[in-house]
Amino acid sequence: MKRHNSQTLHDLTLDRRTWLAATAGAAAAVAWPWSFSAAAAELKGRINQSVCLWCYNGYLKKAGLTLDDFAAACAKLGLKSIELTGPGEWPVLKKHGLICAMVPSHGIGKGLNRVENHEECLARVRKSIDDAADAGFPNVITFSGNREGLDDEEGLKNCVIGLKQIAPYAEQKKITICLEFLNSINHKDYMADTTKWCVQMVQQVGSPRVKVLYDIYHAGMMKEDVLADIKNHHDCWGHYHTGGLPGRNEIDETQTLDYAALMRAIVDSGYEAYVGQEFIPKRPEALASLEQAVRICDV
Repeated sequence: MKRHNSQTLHDLTLDRRTWLAATAGAAAAVAWPWSFSAAAAELKGRINQSVCLWCYNGYLKKAGLTLDDFAAACAKLGLKSIELTGPGEWPVLKKHGLICAMVPSHGIGKGLNRVENHEECLARVRKSIDDAADAGFPNVITFSGNREGLDDEEGLKNCVIGLKQIAPYAEQKKITICLEFLNSINHKDYMADTTKWCVQMVQQVGSPRVKVLYDIYHAGMMKEDVLADIKNHHDCWGHYHTGGLPGRNEIDETQTLDYAALMRAIVDSGYEAYVGQEFIPKRPEALASLEQAVRICDV
């Protein structure tokens, strides 16, 4: 069933010469492959929307667009953040009034579920906390790591030990550490792949600055009841990611999740942080898909 009315891609796609933008340091014509139909002023804004840069790297390269171009587009759409970016990219974000709502740290496979990884992983988390605090950004990501034969209970215990070590520093710096919920199908053998495990982790650490990045696509892949998770465990979630199910593409009527309903539940839960668009655009005009997603989530 179609859940969202929007312009067609044909309506959204205009001649490249119709959009001009200023480049940094000098006024220059930038050819855009797409024209905006949305503006920040038109949004309700009850959801603070963000976007993950990595999903658009291929599109930007193909279209000949820079991070500066993308940031300008995101600001025009009413997005407030481009996440999973590093300190070298942040001046460009700030130029357009954007933040990085989720700062990266260590990798996915080697995480906190093994004590021997704690020194390396926590050092990277600590550095990211410093960077985020200096920039005025709210969150740092971390990961459980892969099982590789390790029992889930043992891995949970080790994650709790590691997070309890860094939690006081996060509290001091007023930064929230978010351990990401990923599915163990795409990310084969990843440990933090169930709602139960993630909720236990948050509860056992017991810090207001240690939460879960609840990725809606990944939870759906693991056949969790996403709507119930939002309603019942919203106090454990420090950040959300989107993604169409199945396929991780556009979040519209081409997939199975009702994102408008999920966003209403997030708003009703009292959540005031960020929701990051992390779908991989399948259509040629990725910015049109991003605009559509912004509209769907603007409940």
